[in-house]
Amino acid sequence: MSSSAVWRPFTQHALEPDPPVIAQAEGAWLTDSGGRKILDAISSWWVTTHGHRHPRIMAAMRDTAESLDQVIFAGLTHEPAERLAAELVEIAPSGLSHVFFSDSGSTAVEVALKMALGFFRNRGEARTRIAVLEGGYHGDTIGGMSVGERGVFNAPYAPLLFEVERIPFPGGRGEQDALDAIDRSGRRGDLAALLVEPLVLGAGGMRTYTPEALARLADAARAHGALFIADEVMTGWGRTGTLFACEQAGLSPDILCTSKGLTGGAIPLAATLATPTIFQAHWSTDRAKTFFHSSSYTANPIACAAALANLAVWRDEPVRERVARLAQAQKRRVSRLASDRRFRNARSCGTIAAVDLQVEDPGYLADVGPRLRAFFMERGLLVRPLGEVIYLMPPYCVTEAELDLLYDAVEDAADRFGGPR
Repeated sequence: MSSSAVWRPFTQHALEPDPPVIAQAEGAWLTDSGGRKILDAISSWWVTTHGHRHPRIMAAMRDTAESLDQVIFAGLTHEPAERLAAELVEIAPSGLSHVFFSDSGSTAVEVALKMALGFFRNRGEARTRIAVLEGGYHGDTIGGMSVGERGVFNAPYAPLLFEVERIPFPGGRGEQDALDAIDRSGRRGDLAALLVEPLVLGAGGMRTYTPEALARLADAARAHGALFIADEVMTGWGRTGTLFACEQAGLSPDILCTSKGLTGGAIPLAATLATPTIFQAHWSTDRAKTFFHSSSYTANPIACAAALANLAVWRDEPVRERVARLAQAQKRRVSRLASDRRFRNARSCGTIAAVDLQVEDPGYLADVGPRLRAFFMERGLLVRPLGEVIYLMPPYCVTEAELDLLYDAVEDAADRFGGPR
């Protein structure tokens, strides 16, 4: 048994060794307490965009900490939050006018669900059902698990979860089935919202679908009076090739959730953006129509300052060019694996690349996942496969040589764990 008192996330302590102790982070690299360097190929769970400890973001946090730490955001406000809300509205898809701050992707989704249900209740409409995509992931809170895929991850908590309408995944030939399912659901008259991860299902196996399909999903939901909620917690901030994935579909959602890259990955912060119509449904002299949600650290000033610095980096540095370069580099490399019989479904979407390793016993809980993770760590690479799904999502500062290290290791992993060429 480990001597540490820490209970780690997504870790079976009876099976896994104690992890490396990270002492320093810089750019695309982590350094452990023994001085060993580890290439962060998954942006430390998809949060780090520009690279670890971007100087501008670090400076903004230090400067703000000289004057502000935490300020209650009910009844008080502060300049970093006011500026950040205004700047988010400016860069977000058109029509999103109001920003509600929280502290994680899970809570950003919970806020969105409550906004949607409150919107219809305050308007006197009996719409209470939520539709989601099969295989989706929206966090590990009760609401987040309810709207996510059901399985081993949330089976113990099933008595607490509410039921949702599950729509077939719209990739490949599944698009029409998804549209038909939304239509059937909408005809019942009680559909409040369709919630999706735009273009890429992250924890669901990095499965991708087209911008055209995304646009049609939104149109199908809205045709029945339902709201369209975009969970851009992972897909935002350049991951899919554009600032927000919805841009590729020419789509403005009714509600948008963002977190992870909002601060460049430096410190937790989340925001849920909504249209004026949704805000106005909660604007009333009737206090019962108040939007009843908060967290203690809502709009923490230091986190807001980090997010403002992140937005300044996007404005002032060639971030879009870095994203485009990485997207092309990922596409070139992963496409070379498409003809290799040891892999299935070689794919990329913006800066995200993934392949499925051909193994006899696939699945998230298969032994190949931890074995792959240990294999990559032995090579000084932080890669965290989803079962047999090997994905690479590095920070935008990663170099061509560093990508070569990763793809060489992926091929070596296939030699050890995959089927024949």
